Amino acid sequence: MKIGFVGLGRMGTAIAGNLLKAGHEVSVWNRSADKAEPLVAAGATLATSPAEAAAGGIVMSMLADDHAVEAVVFGEGGILSARSQPIHVSLSTIGLRFAERLSGAHAEAGGALVSAPVFGRPAAAEAAQLFIAAAGAPDALARCQPLFDAIGQKTFILGDSAPMANLMKLCGNFLIGSVIEGMAEAMTLGQRGGIPKAKMLEVLTGSLFDAPIYRVYGDIIARDAYSPAGFTAPLGLKDMNLVSEAANDMRVPMPVLAVVRNHVLSLIAREGEEVDWSALARMVEGEAGI
Repeated sequence: MKIGFVGLGRMGTAIAGNLLKAGHEVSVWNRSADKAEPLVAAGATLATSPAEAAAGGIVMSMLADDHAVEAVVFGEGGILSARSQPIHVSLSTIGLRFAERLSGAHAEAGGALVSAPVFGRPAAAEAAQLFIAAAGAPDALARCQPLFDAIGQKTFILGDSAPMANLMKLCGNFLIGSVIEGMAEAMTLGQRGGIPKAKMLEVLTGSLFDAPIYRVYGDIIARDAYSPAGFTAPLGLKDMNLVSEAANDMRVPMPVLAVVRNHVLSLIAREGEEVDWSALARMVEGEAGI
């Protein structure tokens, strides 16, 4: 299949690379063109704009936030200016209000939005082991399934309304933040009582908490391995703000969300924007005097 790919950060580069490995013809675009060089060397074509990348009929994007997606869709040379409107597969974590706007704009232009945000850190993206939450028109989802198979280990279909996938992703990211907070608090209490974090991790993941999310983030916390970041603190804060916006709109109280958000905000204020968001554990430890 001919696929366009927009957004070549660490996640996007890995995903586009796996599409190439699966035999797809991939046209890539990134605001900083130099990031496309490894993919071009591997067989990708460099597009001059998002609209050109979309010329094959399907374009995927993996971008940091609503503003970045807005720029490549609505901006000059954006996807909506493509001569033939494509299926736009948005892999990004975006807000529900913007997802509704995006879905409507694509439909009005004669294209279609498939929201397909992914669960998994960069290592999972590189190994084509992402989990994909997808929603959109059934025919568009069917066309995209071979692409999902090339980049992930399982696809969950949420329905024919694209924003449903974005809601699922926000709920999942809130739960990840809650797990990080819970692991940090438990490990801090254990530390205070003389149990090393590594031993806490061994017992927890060797018994009732043997799940990827506990193993991955528990290991990061146990080793204080917060740099280089797999998912930076500002991205975590952005996602918690989007969850808060959705919760406010739907009148759903989420008190744990406030704790996670405040710890991530404190983390950024104290340690800057390059640290992994799981370093919120340092805020918990600091409050305990450790």
